[in-house]
Amino acid sequence: MMDVQSIEPEIEQTVERRFPWFLCSMLFAATALSFLDRQVLSMLAPRIMAEFGLSNTVYSRVVFAFQLSYTAMFALGGYILDRVGTRLGLALSLAMWSFASAAHAFVHGALGLGAARFVLGLGEGACFPGVTKGATELAPASRRTFAIGFANGGSALGAVIAPPLTALLAIRFGWRGAFLCTGLMGAIWLLCWFMAKPATSVVAISSTRTPIAWKTLLRDGRLRKMLFARFLFDPVFYFYMFWIPQFLTRERHLSLEQIGGYIWIPFLVLGFSQVFGGRLADWLAGEQRSPLQSKRLLLSIAAVVTPVSWVASLATNIGWAIGLMSLLMLAHGIWITNYLGLLSDLFPSSAIATIVGLTGTAGGIGGMLSTLAIGPTVDRFSFGPVFAVSGLLYPLALLFVLSASRSRSAVLRSSS
Repeated sequence: MMDVQSIEPEIEQTVERRFPWFLCSMLFAATALSFLDRQVLSMLAPRIMAEFGLSNTVYSRVVFAFQLSYTAMFALGGYILDRVGTRLGLALSLAMWSFASAAHAFVHGALGLGAARFVLGLGEGACFPGVTKGATELAPASRRTFAIGFANGGSALGAVIAPPLTALLAIRFGWRGAFLCTGLMGAIWLLCWFMAKPATSVVAISSTRTPIAWKTLLRDGRLRKMLFARFLFDPVFYFYMFWIPQFLTRERHLSLEQIGGYIWIPFLVLGFSQVFGGRLADWLAGEQRSPLQSKRLLLSIAAVVTPVSWVASLATNIGWAIGLMSLLMLAHGIWITNYLGLLSDLFPSSAIATIVGLTGTAGGIGGMLSTLAIGPTVDRFSFGPVFAVSGLLYPLALLFVLSASRSRSAVLRSSS
């Protein structure tokens, strides 16, 4: 088998001449569908909970079912993708979660809802490891962080269109029809994906690299620090993704239509910040800073901003509340793009899907634990304590990220 080091310069030159916009756009669309499909339930939660007679505690268990399978499949899905390749792996992932999304239309209680969420998580777990792997393989080193931010930025588009689109579909077809429509969108993506011509870089790198075992990866102290960092900061984003419609309904007394008119704004900001955060990191790296220095700077700035999450819960004016939530999402977009970009700098690209998957699993564990705590906390007190704790987690995570990026001892060396 040809040595990957001997083919990468040729691949890199090929990619440099023409940035693969179409394939990166397909990755963008995949993450958009991923967030659209998972957000439909959070938007319809007040209506479904009323119809099925569910408490916040029971709803938290339904959310937990998704997080359980999503968390497990994040690591396993990344491991599989490094073996079967981006093209096939993403197709299998999206087919499974689109089927599960449509299956929500046929449930009649908490048990069926939880089962559909569990299968949805199994499918979506491989999405972000696969998209990050695809962006890493497609883009030249000088534009890699931008490609990662662009591809993952589709998640924000999905979150932006989910509220108004879900509200519109639910009003027109009922909440069951809304789930059927999202499943159909996944089928359309699959058709386009299989019709697209694969890039040389994806085929070549995927077929010439031998994936690295989990045991070897976990011996690297830098990776363990990055895992713990994600364990700390991911619960904040899970909270915003699954619970903000409940917060706006319970404590700000907004209707479904009003929520649909407001909640897309923070996620639109997130999308721009993900792409901007990647482009800014690449620009700073070309201005007499190393890639690591540029990412450390942007991660530090983002972490300083995130405590506004607590202030958002205190704003009685809905405009101020949405504005402060948008500021948190701005910081998160810069953070997550540079966090993923840092992984691609520190570790071999042959293992990037597995590594992103492992970090996602660490974050998912944090998200599951926080979800089980949020439901009872809200039922007994309010959303205030949840917002307060969420304002502290990114600064804590930053300490571990900075330590990992400055560590000299490592089992793995990046070959990208």
